Amino acid sequence: MEFSQETKQKFQEILSHYPVKTAAVLPAVHLAQEEFGYVSEEIIEYLAKFMDMSPVFLKNTVSFYTMFKGKETGKYLIQVCHTLSCSLMGAGNIIDYIKEKLNIDVWETTPDKKFTLVKVECLGSCGTAPVMQINDDYYENLTEEKIDEILSRLS
Repeated sequence: MEFSQETKQKFQEILSHYPVKTAAVLPAVHLAQEEFGYVSEEIIEYLAKFMDMSPVFLKNTVSFYTMFKGKETGKYLIQVCHTLSCSLMGAGNIIDYIKEKLNIDVWETTPDKKFTLVKVECLGSCGTAPVMQINDDYYENLTEEKIDEILSRLS
């Protein structure tokens, strides 16, 4: 595994904007995810060497943010919030419904590589719970009917 030449150039450009490499961690991880599609343990090790820093530091940073995927996912990454507000408003039922509808469990991907389902911590939309994010789009006040409509548009 190695960055492409174009990505190496982008990486150097990113570093030029920060006084120390640790300040560039988030943009560097975004770049790695853009290049490889996710940020696995192997990619964290590679990036840590590339940035002359501890893999543990990098892993702690990466694992804090839900926007970084720890493994390869389907075309559509379905992230369902399951923290307090969403749970009280039925997130568990929403997760169960999606699992049944797609015939997958949490952190599984459909056989056609189209959908991956994950539970995440707060998506910051407590007033419109339950909520999910599919790739970059938010869907709020979820019901089974809304989920059917959303998934049919993506199929």
